[in-house]
Amino acid sequence: LLASIAASMLIAPRISAQSGDAAGTPGNFVMRDFHFADGSVLPELRIHYVTLGAPRRDAAGTVRNAVLILHGTTGNGGGFLNPRFAGELFGPGALLDTATHYIILPDGIGTGSSSKPSDGLHARFPHYGYRDMIIAQHRLVTEGLHVNHLLLVMGTSMGGMQTWMWGEAYPEFMDGLVPLASVPTQIAGRNRMMRTMMIDDIRTDPAWKGGDYSVQPPGLTAAVQLLFMMTSSPLQLQKEAPVRDSADVHIRQYLERTIAKEDANDYMYQFAASSDYDPAPDLEHIAAPVLAINSADDQVNPPELGLMEKLMPRVKRGRYVLIPISDKTRGHGTHSLPAVWKGYLAEFLAQIGEGAAAAR
Repeated sequence: LLASIAASMLIAPRISAQSGDAAGTPGNFVMRDFHFADGSVLPELRIHYVTLGAPRRDAAGTVRNAVLILHGTTGNGGGFLNPRFAGELFGPGALLDTATHYIILPDGIGTGSSSKPSDGLHARFPHYGYRDMIIAQHRLVTEGLHVNHLLLVMGTSMGGMQTWMWGEAYPEFMDGLVPLASVPTQIAGRNRMMRTMMIDDIRTDPAWKGGDYSVQPPGLTAAVQLLFMMTSSPLQLQKEAPVRDSADVHIRQYLERTIAKEDANDYMYQFAASSDYDPAPDLEHIAAPVLAINSADDQVNPPELGLMEKLMPRVKRGRYVLIPISDKTRGHGTHSLPAVWKGYLAEFLAQIGEGAAAAR
């Protein structure tokens, strides 16, 4: 463990994201006897992560260049290393150039290479929530990587929701917050209904066998189909599959490719974890500046609900950007396309940089 922590503090290779996935330094941070909010205790909780760059401390020993980026529900930290994301943000001269920034990309509890139900406990794995996840992330950052301050917390979808929670739980720990494709209130309406149906598709499938199946239950396919309908972009899908036969090929290939890498227990747990999410009561506690970015074609967080307009005035130093539908947006997935929104991020980084310098 100590060796992996030490290795993570070394300077990672400069990335070359234009031609392939970015390089990073992977590691695992293990917490002993981790206590979950539901009362469960896991003897060892493993949080996998990738870092790029190296931390830089000021004269007082405070890290000033660390950026924590949190992934979506079924994703993992390594998903940010692709050219569409890393190539736009992490390369030479980019906004989060790894020559000047220390990028931290953790896998959340239940996802990627972190501890998850499919490791062996199946449905006996602790029923974690978002609160458990951000506590584990904070311990990774502070105890595992020895980072005592973050320049930025940024997240996509679930990671965006957890970004709001970070701002409330650790209000003085970061200079800025950028939640993408999220709304800072309890999940309800169609969003919650979708999640309930996905969980029930798996849990009520006789082939699930209480979580102890030997082959993936068909309910997993139904759950993946629901998520596709919620997160995809009608405009882009019409362009990609403009005729009947191409649409059939597209969706069948997508489902085959996606289901092959998913596990029913992991999937069910990942969506159930959002049940404890509700930052709305404590929005006034957020001290750091916030840049919240959503897209108009996001069917998970449809703008017509008017939730952001109602909630953002309660964020003392918040700005809300709604990106209009265009040839560049991709529905909910716009959150992972910095080319669409990095101009707003550039303005925000300049703002928080000036603010942090003035405070020091």
